[in-house]
This record gives sequence, C-alpha cells and structure tokens, in this order.
Amino acid sequence: MVAPLGVGGSTDVIARIVAQGMGQVLGQTIVVENTTGAGGTVGEGRIARAAPDGYTIGIGQWGTNVANGAIYPLSYDLVKDFEPVGLIATQPFLIAARKATPANNLKELIAWLRANGDKTNVGHSGVGSPSHVAGLLFEKAIGTNFTMVPYRGAGEAAQALIAGQIDLLLVTPAVALGQLRAGSIKVYAVTAPRRLAEAPDVPTTDEAGLPGFYFSFWHAIWVPKGTPKDIVVKLNDALVKALASPATREKLISLSQTIFPIEQQTPEALRIFQQSEIDKWWPIIKAANIKAE
Repeated sequence: MVAPLGVGGSTDVIARIVAQGMGQVLGQTIVVENTTGAGGTVGEGRIARAAPDGYTIGIGQWGTNVANGAIYPLSYDLVKDFEPVGLIATQPFLIAARKATPANNLKELIAWLRANGDKTNVGHSGVGSPSHVAGLLFEKAIGTNFTMVPYRGAGEAAQALIAGQIDLLLVTPAVALGQLRAGSIKVYAVTAPRRLAEAPDVPTTDEAGLPGFYFSFWHAIWVPKGTPKDIVVKLNDALVKALASPATREKLISLSQTIFPIEQQTPEALRIFQQSEIDKWWPIIKAANIKAE
C-alpha cells in the first residue's frame, strides 16, 4: 500500500490501520510504503504507473486525489488513471497552536493573529494538502496574512509545532489528540458543526467565535487503471470487511474518523464522490490562486 505522505500524519496512520484490517481478510501482509514529495504527487504517480495486478494499492485523500489536480501539472489523470476501490472515513481539523501562544480561546487567538499575522508562521503538509488549503481559507476568514511553512507531512509539521518552530497548524485529531492530552500544544476549536467525542472539551468553530468555518477531508483506496474487475471486487470486499470489523472501527473512531456507511463503500460510490469533490473544489482552489511554488 503506497501512502503518498510522510510518516506520522493521518494518511500514514489510517493506511496502517486499514492495511492491517484488509490483510487479515486477505490472509496476506500488506506493507505500507511512504512515498513522499510534492504534496503527494510523487506517490500518486507511482501508483498510477504500477502494474495493474492488485499487488500495488494506494491510499489517497482529498489533497492527493482532488486538490492536487487544480494545483500541480500532473503526469497522470486523477480520474482516468486510477480504479476506485472504496471510501474509508472522513475527519475535521483542529485549530492548534504552540503551547506558548498567549491566547486562551479562539477569539483571543484571532485577535492575536490579526495583530501579529505578518510575523506568524503556519505549518502545513505541502502545497495543495488539506492543511495548506484549510490554512489559506482560515487566513481569509479572519482577514490577515500568514507565512505558510511547508513540511513533508503532518507528523513533521506537528513536531515543529511542539518544538515552537511554527505558531499555528490546522491538524487532524489522528495527529493532534495525543499531543493535546499531553499538554504539548494548545487546541482552540474543531472545524466541524459538532464536538468530537474523543475531545469533548474542545469547542466547535461555531461555539468558539468563527461560525460556519468548517473543513473536513476524507481518505479512500485506489488501484492503477486497468486492474481487472475481479481483483477490484476482491480488494473492495476486503476493505468493506475490514471497516466492519470491531478492531478496525475502534481504532479509526478513536482517531475521530467518521467511517462512511456501507452503501458509500463501493467503487462506484467513490467514483461519483471524487468527481463531485473535484467539481466543488477546483473552482474554489483556482479562484484562491493556490499554485505549486
């Protein structure tokens, strides 16, 4: 299983959980290989060029399989060069800051950012990644400008936040909840209309003073174009059974993942969903003039 982003980020963590679950169904070990670079485009290119025999599968997400098509000049087509296998789960972001940030709540954080925006460093997982686009939308929502600092993945960006090298990070619960519980970072809000069961003390953006600022992103499985249908069906069956298993579900839910309902776990549902996300987000990304530097 090719994971196109770095170790320690949510794509890597979810890949390892799903690979283990699918491997148990298939009776084979699925090895996760992190192939990083250029916002996930290096790894996705590797998946697109792999032999379509079912032995190379790819985990991707909103950034790698939607946003990148509007940002990077790709050597592959996000829709035509992959066969969809199935959707996994979706998750919101947490608005997090380094521990020494003086603000005690989101309203105070926004005031501090407006006063210090040109001196504020905001981390992200690469141009076009969900954390990058969400950071730009957050910048626009509060009316200031940040210095955006790219990393090879969310795990690396989170380490920079803990070390105080950056001021702010929009980061997934999969990456941040452990650091929040350890007191290593401050978390001000969840970018969703409902609080997280795993972090019930963290208010929603509606409650915290930035109403309507929601951002969530999802993960799914693809294989190279031309993979025989019977292999796609077998891999989808393994994914569906893995997502139904109590052990896999418990691990994903503990990371604040919302698993897609079974009727949305089909290859065709992923095909339709991905296209609808492209239709929704490409105009927004292009209007924001987000480009690979």
